[in-house]
Formats: sequence, C-alpha cells, structure tokens
Amino acid sequence: MAVELCLLLLLFCGSTISEVQPIYKPPPGTLDFGFVPSKTYDTGAYHEPGSIGILFKIVHAFLYLVQPNSFPQDLIRKVAQQQLGKTQGDYQKPENVVLTLQAIYYEIGFIVSAALGLLFILLLPLVGLCFCMCRCCDNCGGEMHQRQKKNADCQRSCFATFLFVASLIISVGVLCAYAANQHLTNQVRGAKKLVNSNFKDLKIFLNDTPAQIDYLVSQYNTAKDKALSDLNNVGPVLGTRVQEQLGKEVRPALDAALTMAGAIRETKEALENVSVSVEVLQEGTERLHANLTDVKTHLSNTLNDSACNAAQAASTCNIIRNSLSQLNINANFSGLPGVSSQLAKVNDVLKIDLSSLVQKGYAAFNDTPDLVVNQTRNILSAVPYIKSVLESIGSNITTFTKALPVQKILDDLMVYLTQSEAYVQDYFPLVEQYDFYRWLGCLILCCMVVLILVFYYLGLLCGTCGYDKHASPTTRGCISNTGGNFLMAGVGFSFLFSWVLMTVVVLTFVTGGNVEKLVCEPFEDKNLFKVLDTPYLLNQQWKNYLAGILFKNPNVNLTFEKVYSDCKENKGIYTSLHLEYLFNINEFLNISMYTEDVALKIEHIQINLSKIILLDEIGKENLLNFSSSGIDGIDFSAYLTEINKSVTKVDLLSFANDLEARADQLPKGALENALKGHANSIRMIHNQQVVPLEQAMKYVKARSTLNQSIRLLKKTSSELMVKVKNVISAVNAAQFLINNNASQVIVQETKKYMDTIVGYFEQYTEWVKESIAMEVAACKPIANVIDTAVDIFLCSYITDSVNTFWFGLGGSSMFLIPAIIFAVKLSKYYRRMDTEDVYDDSVEQW
Repeated sequence: MAVELCLLLLLFCGSTISEVQPIYKPPPGTLDFGFVPSKTYDTGAYHEPGSIGILFKIVHAFLYLVQPNSFPQDLIRKVAQQQLGKTQGDYQKPENVVLTLQAIYYEIGFIVSAALGLLFILLLPLVGLCFCMCRCCDNCGGEMHQRQKKNADCQRSCFATFLFVASLIISVGVLCAYAANQHLTNQVRGAKKLVNSNFKDLKIFLNDTPAQIDYLVSQYNTAKDKALSDLNNVGPVLGTRVQEQLGKEVRPALDAALTMAGAIRETKEALENVSVSVEVLQEGTERLHANLTDVKTHLSNTLNDSACNAAQAASTCNIIRNSLSQLNINANFSGLPGVSSQLAKVNDVLKIDLSSLVQKGYAAFNDTPDLVVNQTRNILSAVPYIKSVLESIGSNITTFTKALPVQKILDDLMVYLTQSEAYVQDYFPLVEQYDFYRWLGCLILCCMVVLILVFYYLGLLCGTCGYDKHASPTTRGCISNTGGNFLMAGVGFSFLFSWVLMTVVVLTFVTGGNVEKLVCEPFEDKNLFKVLDTPYLLNQQWKNYLAGILFKNPNVNLTFEKVYSDCKENKGIYTSLHLEYLFNINEFLNISMYTEDVALKIEHIQINLSKIILLDEIGKENLLNFSSSGIDGIDFSAYLTEINKSVTKVDLLSFANDLEARADQLPKGALENALKGHANSIRMIHNQQVVPLEQAMKYVKARSTLNQSIRLLKKTSSELMVKVKNVISAVNAAQFLINNNASQVIVQETKKYMDTIVGYFEQYTEWVKESIAMEVAACKPIANVIDTAVDIFLCSYITDSVNTFWFGLGGSSMFLIPAIIFAVKLSKYYRRMDTEDVYDDSVEQW
C-alpha cells in the first residue's frame, strides 16, 4: 500500500520533464503560486535522558574500553553472504574459519568479560560451599577462639573501613541499577504518548496529501490566467518590447540631434554675447587710449623745455622721456575680428526649428506600441483557440487526477494504519504488564544486594557501637556479638545470591553491549544503512534490495540510507523513493506539443514600422548648414589673448608716483611743478578710467561674458563638421534599422514574448517539481517512526537502561568479593568467643 500511495504523486512528473528547450529563456514575470498547504508534525524524534544521561555516558565509555573496534561492516557483509551454518561443514571451510576468527577478534572484549563472569558464577558458589564446610570443621575462622595481638585495634579499624568503603561502592552500584530499572519503566509508561504522536503524524501525512495534490492542480489556473492576460494585451506588451529594443539605437540618435539643436541656440547666444561684449570693451579702451595719448603728448612737450637741458635735469628728463612709451593701453579690443558674418549664418539656420523636427521624430517613435497594437489585432482572433488549448491541458490534468484511485489508496492505508494503532493500543497494556514483571524481577535482584548491604551496615553499626576494647573476646557484649553475626549473615547471603546476580549481569551485558555496538552506534552514524545497502546482500539476485521490493527493478539506485536521509530532511516521498521509475507519463502530460502550437500562432505576427520618420531631409540640411556657419574660423586665440591682458602696459599709479619722485630731484621751479601736474593727471586717469574698467560691473561682466562665450564657441566649433556628420549618420542608421531591420527585431521580440508565455508554464512545472520534491507528502513521519523504534525505544529506552542496570549490578557483584573477605575478618573482632588466649605476637591464620 505504501507504494500505491506514491502513485498519485506521479501525476506531475510529466510536466516536470518537459522536453521544450527554447533557445532563449528570458526571465518571465515571477508568478506567485502561494504555499502548499501543510501541517506541522508533532513528533520530535529526539530523546533527552535527563540526569541519568551521565550514567549512560559512563556506560558508553566502559563499553568503548571493552570493545574499542569500529563497526565491522566488511565482516558482517562477508558473514551474511557466506550464510554460515546453512549446511553442515560450513564452519570447516578455510574462508569460514577466517571469518570466525575475525568475529572472535572483534568480540574478544565481550568474550573475555563474559568468561570472567562465568568464572565468577562457577567459582564463587563453590568457594562459598568449601568455606562453609571448612568453618563447620572449626577451620577457616570457624573456631570460636581469638588470639590476642598488639595491633588488634588497628586491624579491626582497617577491616571496618575497607568493608564500609566496599559497601558504599556496592550501594552506588545498586542505586545505579535501581535508577536504570526505574528509568526504563518510566519511559515505557510514557511511550504511549510518543506512539500516539507517531500515529497522528502518519494520519496527517495521509490526510494532507490529497489536499496538497489538489492545490498543485488548482495553481495551473494561475499560469493559465497570466498567459491569457498577456495574450489579450499582446499589442501593448509586444509594442513596448519592440520599442525598448529599437530604442537602444533610436533614442541615442535622436538625443544627439536634440543636443545639436541646443548647441545651435547656444552658439547664437554666444556670438551675440561676443559682439556686445567687444563693443563695450572697445568703447572703454578707446577713451582711455585717447586720454593717455594726450597726457603723453603734454608730458613730451614739457620734457622738450629748455630747463631739461640743464646739467642737473638732463639725466632725469632723459629717464622720464624713455618711459613715455609705457603710457599706453595693453588690451586692444579694437583689433579683434568681428563675428557678424557667423551670427548671420547661425540666425539663418535657426529660421528652421530643428528641435521641433526632432520632437516629431520622438513622437513618431513613441507611437510604436500603437502601431503594433493596430497591426496585431489578428492575433486576438487566435486567443480563443489558445485558450481552449490551455483549458484542455488543465482538464487533462484534472481527468488524470480523478482517474487515479487516490481515495481508495488512502482509505486502504488509513484502514491499515487504524488497525495498527488499535493493535498497539490493545497490546500496550500487555507490554506494560510484562514490563512490570521485568521491573519486579530487577527490583528483587536489587533487593538481594540491598539485603546483603543491610546486614553489612547493621553489622558495622552494631559492631562499632557495641565494641568494648576493655572486654575480653569471651566477655564481649550482646550488641557487638550481634554485629558480628550480621556480618556473617551478609557473607552467607553474598555466597547465595552472587551467582544469580552475576548470571543476570553476564546475559544482559552480552546482549545489551552487542546491541549498543552493532545496532545503536552504527544506526547513529548510518553505517548500519551502508551494510543494508550492500549489493546482493539481502537478496543474491538483486543489486539494490529496496528498489527490487518497490519497483521490481533492483538496478535502480535506491538505498536505505538515501531514503532515510531524505525523509529525515522532510523531503517529499516522491523524491525520497525515486517514484519516477514506477511510471512514465511524459506522453500523457507533455505540454511541448501544446506550446509549439501556441508558438506557431504567435510567430505569425507581421508588423510594419516604415511610417516612422525620425528626422526629415530639412532637419539634416539644417544641421549641415550649421556646420558650415564659419564659427570654426573665428580667431579664438586672439580673443583669449586680449581678455587675459591688463588694461594698461604699466601701473599708472606707480608711474605717477615715480614721475613725482623724479620731479623732486629737479631744482625748484616751473619744470618740477609741471611734472608734478602731469603726475596728478595720470592719477586722475587711473582713478576715473582704469579703475572703472577693472572694477565696474559693466566692464567686468563684459570681460567675463566674452571669456565664457569665446570658450563655448571654441568647444562647439571643435570638429563641428565631424560631429554633425556623426549625428546624421546615427539618425540614418536608426532610420535604416526601422525601415529594413525592424522585422528582424520584431521576430526576436516576438520569440522572446512567446518564450515569456511558455515561461509561465515552465515556472508552474518547476514549482510543481520543487513542491513534489520538498513539500508534497513530506515523509518526515516515516523517518520519525524509524527513529522512534530504533533510536528512542530500542537504544535510548531499552539498551541504555539495560546496560546501565548490568553496569551497576555487575559492579556491586564484583565488590561482594572484597566485602566477603573484610566481613569475615571483621566479624572475629565483634563476635563473642568461646575461649580466649593471652597476648601473642604471632600472625593469625585462617
């Protein structure tokens, strides 16, 4: 039935293995299929033993000392494959003898320990019997006579201490055994809740699976509705895509043309600014030049006076005369070439509004979606057919789902599960009853040890409290004598019970220890599954046993370890059991033939975009006229040179001060006064004309505007013809793409659009595949059942408790031997003797 449950999941495997492999797979719009409905499983297959876990770890460490060898995978495989004991004489074969020796070597720790236990079982009762018979003959300490020794008190104290320590160790051992016994009982009583939790999870596993499958089927409508929505809007969607693809070349070309139109307007403004700024600066420098010329003339006339011929004034006048050439303007804007011809040509270019022509190209290109909408109306006639195809796919999925006996399979499994649960519920009280008998038997074993301990503790208590060191051995008190009798009673019961205790210890040790080493530890590290997955091990005809059972095909790579690991990770049972090998329904649910039909309908789209004109011939002619406007012929270096010059060749203030200083060197008179008058005139020219030219906003702004405009014109004119030709070439290339290659772009975008439509269904199939692999019929409950049965019940509850029980009981039994010796020795000092002796240094023998 477990196999039948998985058949319903195969509904979707055909969709997930579709053979459609488009050349281009664009990332389609992501579809939201929601979450597969699922419930949380309650069972937590993990057991925390609590404080007793410390004892479990100690026992594990002891078992490692006894059996440090790793899990014998190869040995178990060989033993299983040899089938030892099946026929007479198998063990005499050489290869089987080797296997037997290897098994003995692996089990040597258990064998030696068990042999020591058997030796204990056999010898201790025999020694007890001999000891009893020896004492009956007044030997072995049976004679009620005690020799007096000087160190009697020291010996008595030592024997009492050793006995007390041995009793404490025995007490710890019996407490461990009792704790393990009680822990197992408590876990068995609480196991019912864990069992019910596993059954509940299995029911959830069965009940949720149909709803999950229905959800997967219903989400086909999400992909179908999205595909139909895109088909109904094929014009806008496809038009936008075609526009975006063509826009990669068209928009940069139009942007370059629009930028060039802006450059034309900026060029006109720059030329106008140059013309105005030069006029302003020419006006100021010409007036300054005239005033400086007058001052220089008057100053020259003064220097030609006869007073300058005197010996004292001649050298000074010559110096002043030689410096007159500095009284002149430095920046001469009057000599700059004009830009009126270039401005006139640019104005002629601007008579045609190039920006509006480019905007018309933008508008025409932006109408691409509308053109596509108008030319794809024929595809809408195919939408009903495509819709019927998509509906047929959905109906086929639904029909196939209903054709599967899903409900019958689930009902059968639910009946089987309910019967199993009822069986467990019916027999669980019987398990608890048998566990009570086990608990009672183990308690009796603990009580045997406790009885011995009671005698020892009472003997120590009475002997210690009633002992009188002044009393002679024949006159010892009743309490002391009772203590000695208790000790001997403990010795007697030790001989009586020890072999029983050790028998139980050996049996549980060999069983529990091997279960821990051969089942629990390899189960935890998955080595046990590796053994089970050994080819041809469980069936000599099958390579993979699990695949042979499920699929009748042992060549399928299906292993116990992989199934358990996948279920542990809560993957879907479809993935865990590789159920794709059961059925191949690709032909039934192969959507490739439908998608190909849809693609053919879409590929018949024909679109013509030749009506789009990006830039007409007038606009192109306008660009060429701008390139020949002559702005590249302007002498920009001349303009920049004059702009960067100072107003005058010399600082007029410095010149005036120097002139006045030289006038002071002359003799007092008319010449000195005239030169100082000229100096004042130069200062006046500096203050009234030079300073305004340097600081007045009118002239400063003119110089700045002239500088910026010249630099802008220089930048614009740089390779202007090449730039214009590049713009025209880009526009022509974009226009050529629209007129001649647009059909190829449209075909590509149509292909992408088709792949987008198909991509919705591929998303659906991928989502179904992922959901089946990870969410649908998640088999965590199956792994939980295995973990509960093996890891929790067998290993944590039973094996750990049994191992701790024999560990505690075995330790107690082993320490009974020294306790017997010390108790016999100590009882001689507590019991009342029949005869006594004088002081003697000899050593007592018994």
